[in-house]
Amino acid sequence: MTVPVGGETPAVGTGAPAVGNGTPVDGERRISGRGTRGHARIAEAFARARAEDRAALIIYLTAAYPDVATSHACFEAAVEAGADVLEVGIPFSDPMMDGPVIQAANQHVLESGVGVTGQLELVAGLGHLDVPKLAMTYVTIADTRGYDAFAAELAASDVSGVILPDLPVSEAEPWLGAAARHELATVFLASSVSTDARLAAIGRTSSGWVYAAGLLGVTGVNALVGEVTRELVERVRTHTDLPVAVGIGVKDRDSAAEVARFADGVIVGSAVVRAAGMGEPATAPERVGALVRELRAGVADRR
Repeated sequence: MTVPVGGETPAVGTGAPAVGNGTPVDGERRISGRGTRGHARIAEAFARARAEDRAALIIYLTAAYPDVATSHACFEAAVEAGADVLEVGIPFSDPMMDGPVIQAANQHVLESGVGVTGQLELVAGLGHLDVPKLAMTYVTIADTRGYDAFAAELAASDVSGVILPDLPVSEAEPWLGAAARHELATVFLASSVSTDARLAAIGRTSSGWVYAAGLLGVTGVNALVGEVTRELVERVRTHTDLPVAVGIGVKDRDSAAEVARFADGVIVGSAVVRAAGMGEPATAPERVGALVRELRAGVADRR
């Protein structure tokens, strides 16, 4: 199944004008999430990476996989090994963006009986990790729990922002209002098939960063299409002053280095989830840490 992107339905933005490279004016800044604490925390993480002349490393792990205690330790290991930002996957039964590795992890968590409340309790227990954490899930979960209630739960769990890959920009205003009230950023996705008008809406409405899908398809694919991805990042940058981070297809030091040469951030998910689940739970944090150290070396290699 192909990646759903934030602007892939006819985009109308939020009705307010933009300035320059898609920068929202004051009336739009708040609804877009650019004025929130969550956006500020994410901006600080990208700024630290930029000061070190490297791309930011964004690590995705499924909450409560393979179990709650091991998941907690894997998040800690990822940060200790150099993750700048954590994406916390909130499992959903029909994850349209996720490939087989993350789908299997989602199903494992769902079958274990650890629900959204338990997953967010796990995230709240990571408050000692001094990196921004973003929840990645689907609109159904947010809608079922109620936008305002879900945003409040996330904020109470020390979450800085949200990625909802199936939320079109043109339908996002109710969610954006709830997110802004609870100081959350909202990251939208862009792909190579996005029109310039859609990219403009995504760039204007996103906060934190813009997620550039390096390949059309689901997460966990085997290779990046380098030139297509590079061109996508360049196109996105004409529509926003936000950092642009690339995900889907990054799995090791070499692919991380390739993306780091033209993107502000590198997102790695399936490879890290695979490391967490591929052996005994007791050694999962060690496996995750080893991979993240390799990836951190890659994002610093911009030669």
